[in-house]
Amino acid sequence: MFVHHVFFFLKPDLDQEQQAAFEAGVKALLPIQHVKLGDVGKPASTDRPVIDRSYSYSLLLVFENLVDHDAYQVDPIHLNFVETCKQYWDRVQIYDSETV
Repeated sequence: MFVHHVFFFLKPDLDQEQQAAFEAGVKALLPIQHVKLGDVGKPASTDRPVIDRSYSYSLLLVFENLVDHDAYQVDPIHLNFVETCKQYWDRVQIYDSETV
């Protein structure tokens, strides 16, 4: 399996309408054909020194393999999300992993 975990750091001055537009956009990625499992979340209320809660939203996507991940990257829904929603974030951090 291939896991793609994306952390979005949204601009602090977004209004509710802009946050809603981002949230709708990121949730639209979940039904993309190659996604086996997906979830959109915000930082949990857990508070321990090892937990980083500095991000605004996380996107967790699981694919069968790297080929499916690569197909997702060029999917028109994903490309549209990046184009229309990049205005809402200051930074994106991605962690990809493969099953060992």
